[in-house]
Amino acid sequence: MIPRLQHRYVRGKIDDCCPVSILYGFPSAGVASDMTRGHQKLQAQQKNAKKQADIKKGKGHDQKAAAKAALVYTCTVCRTQMPDPKTFKQHFESKHPKSPMPPELVNVEA
Repeated sequence: MIPRLQHRYVRGKIDDCCPVSILYGFPSAGVASDMTRGHQKLQAQQKNAKKQADIKKGKGHDQKAAAKAALVYTCTVCRTQMPDPKTFKQHFESKHPKSPMPPELVNVEA
């Protein structure tokens, strides 16, 4: 098959030696580019589906929620949350020295 020629202007001159397929980026005749693209499209869809499933499965883990769950001790005076009894006792001794020590902090070493 002889490619159809397209006229175009190049620096003020008409150039008619360029086939239309090259000029506009069409695939040349006889190349099975549709088959390749179809396969790539299928692979991309499968990869995207796997990625979306991983994202959906991983949404349950949130750093903010995990940090909030780690704060298990709450000060009875100011309602501040602390992660461990040692920090809780240090907080209580420095912020509330006149208040009586809670019973769960009596035998904790600071």
